[in-house]
Amino acid sequence: MKKENKNKWLHLRLSETEYNQLQTAFKKTTERKISVYSRKILLGKAMIKGTRNLSVESLITEFSKLQKDLNGIGNNFNQAVHKLHTLQHPEQFQKWLTIYELDRRKLLKDIETMKDFMNQTASTWLQE
Repeated sequence: MKKENKNKWLHLRLSETEYNQLQTAFKKTTERKISVYSRKILLGKAMIKGTRNLSVESLITEFSKLQKDLNGIGNNFNQAVHKLHTLQHPEQFQKWLTIYELDRRKLLKDIETMKDFMNQTASTWLQE
């Protein structure tokens, strides 16, 4: 099936009340984008009504941030080790060790923050 590009625009003006009604109805569906929701309404397409599990969505958002942080930490560690392999003088080693120790402390603090978040999330979910 060939995907059809959406290259036509429909500009629509709404009153504040109409916009609020649209937002309220949108939030009661599983759609993630208001443009998709609006297109389905205008074209009379089927739509799944229901409520989105906002706690799951916020959890996914937080875990995505944590994953990005972990990727950054991994990249920083790889760069630090690469830098270590290029050092040639003893004073460079001392400077590298100082920077490495600061990065290590930040890493441990970030890991502790992640563990706290995961523990808090787990305890919240277990109470429900």
